[in-house]
Amino acid sequence: MLRFDRRLLLNFDLVLLGAVLVVALIGLANLYSSTHLYTNVGVPLYFKELTYYLMGAAIILLIISCDYRVLLTLNYPLYALMILLLLFALVFGKNISGAQRWINLGFFRLQPSEPAKLILVITLASYYYRKDTGRGFGLLDLAIPALLTGLPFILIAKQPDLGTGLLLVFVFASMTIFVKLQRTTLATILCGGLAFIPIGWKFFLKPYQRQRVETFLNPENDPLGTGYHIIQSKIAVGSGRIIGKGYLQGTQGQLDFLPERHTDFAFSVWAEEWGFLGSFTLIICYFFMILWGLNIAISARDKFGVLLAFGVVSLIFWQAFINLAMVMGLLPVVGVPLPLFSYGGSSLLTNLAGLGILMNIRMRRFMGTS
Repeated sequence: MLRFDRRLLLNFDLVLLGAVLVVALIGLANLYSSTHLYTNVGVPLYFKELTYYLMGAAIILLIISCDYRVLLTLNYPLYALMILLLLFALVFGKNISGAQRWINLGFFRLQPSEPAKLILVITLASYYYRKDTGRGFGLLDLAIPALLTGLPFILIAKQPDLGTGLLLVFVFASMTIFVKLQRTTLATILCGGLAFIPIGWKFFLKPYQRQRVETFLNPENDPLGTGYHIIQSKIAVGSGRIIGKGYLQGTQGQLDFLPERHTDFAFSVWAEEWGFLGSFTLIICYFFMILWGLNIAISARDKFGVLLAFGVVSLIFWQAFINLAMVMGLLPVVGVPLPLFSYGGSSLLTNLAGLGILMNIRMRRFMGTS
């Protein structure tokens, strides 16, 4: 007979749920503002996004119904499934604007690189949990996790989607440093990384990727071409000033000057219409979610929960940081969406699944480790 532990309900994370709902409502309102003038898209995008949120709620309920430690046995099957989906997308996927990243499921276009980010977090957390001796990881100890990261990185970079690929590297680096490295290992990695930068620039980056970096350094060199996105984004963000132009009143967004305003540059629309105060409020919401996620990691009942929670938090942090820096002209344009805010089903469902894992860890912090 199944027995339900009432302590799970008593420990349900209403705080994290509240933060998610706030960002979700802001994001839906912003999506309506950026897309309500579209007349040829069929079902309105804000209605599709609401549907994705409902699907995400079902995923969260499924995730919190099982102990998160089941992921210790599912991590490698999930990893194998991720690689198969990435290979399928690369060979048979739908090509949009020169990028082959999507699998058409009929009712939904799956972008496998999005769930790949969360699956990598689960895989690395499982590996480091099993292999941790407390003495710190040496260079040879990192060979397997580096391989586990490198394989999806190569497949995603081939799509091409270098931004998402680099996210995998940032998550790997964050989790690896968190589990403790030997000092010599850390020094070797830092020196090797610095030495690889000029090699990567010359031999590994494609011409259009190098052009993005050059455009970031001086977008005015090609204001109507490669620099157009970032120039229009900076105009939108700056023109919002303190209190913004008002809801549905932003000129850059409403008059179609700002490209990709419902996806990568969604924050630019928000900043133009709500100004510094609105932008600061949204950033505080993300900052709070990240701090609360770290609190969940600290209070987890075992080392696996700690690593898993930290990995999810690092994933959300890097996505938010890169997107916000990108739209403000502080980083090159790399196509990383803002979590829970930019339009996109695969990204939204992946991030909600990650937040569901955080809720799961929080709910079960009182339980034993057996």
